[in-house]
Amino acid sequence: MKRVVVVVQARLKSSRLPAKVLLDLGGVTALERCLRRVRQFRQVADVVIATSDTAGDEIIERVGQRLGVTVVRGSETDVLSRYVLAAEASRAEVIVRVTSDCPLLDVEVSSTVIERFLADPGADYASNVMERRLPRGLDTEVMSREALLRAHRDATDPAEREHVTAHIYRRPETFRCLSVTLALDEDLSRHRWTLDTVDDYRFLHAVFARLGERADELSFRQVLDAIGGDAALLALNDGVVQKTT
Repeated sequence: MKRVVVVVQARLKSSRLPAKVLLDLGGVTALERCLRRVRQFRQVADVVIATSDTAGDEIIERVGQRLGVTVVRGSETDVLSRYVLAAEASRAEVIVRVTSDCPLLDVEVSSTVIERFLADPGADYASNVMERRLPRGLDTEVMSREALLRAHRDATDPAEREHVTAHIYRRPETFRCLSVTLALDEDLSRHRWTLDTVDDYRFLHAVFARLGERADELSFRQVLDAIGGDAALLALNDGVVQKTT
């Protein structure tokens, strides 16, 4: 069995919502909510936080130490190189990429992406976002160590250095990429469960208040049931436009 490591990227600097990963969601920071979910993924040997080496992000390092999670620090803008540091520090053969602004990652969904990747020995990359049908905030990407290192060697576009996997999925003629989708009765991609703006925070804060003590155990379907058709709740971040750069 290959050694699978989840690398969670996190930093305090954010253009739209500074220090967002330390915001409170039901008595727990968004970062810790994410880590609680990630630690439940199947097939995973270790979890690493990849943060920047800029002033201020030592707070992220202290959070990781308190929670017993390995932390690596590297370039603020060259996040791809940060992932290489994390892969080397953890001896990862397969790297799972998630971001710390996703406090509602679904354990079954993410585990399925990992297992589909592992089941295909020729795959370089797999994700559930090449065809987006799930709520934004359940994003999970998996890549081989070899694919990560090739991207690190060849990527020159600053956007591909920042967004880690872009060099891979933009080149299906070079990398074998798997799109992992679930059989769903409807397209749920209109739902926004990621934390990037004040409106996102208002929404997620209200959701976690509703989910209660079992918040870290619930599936995305159970979260949807809890939200129901509450138009006022859904409207809190309905107008947020996703950043593309």
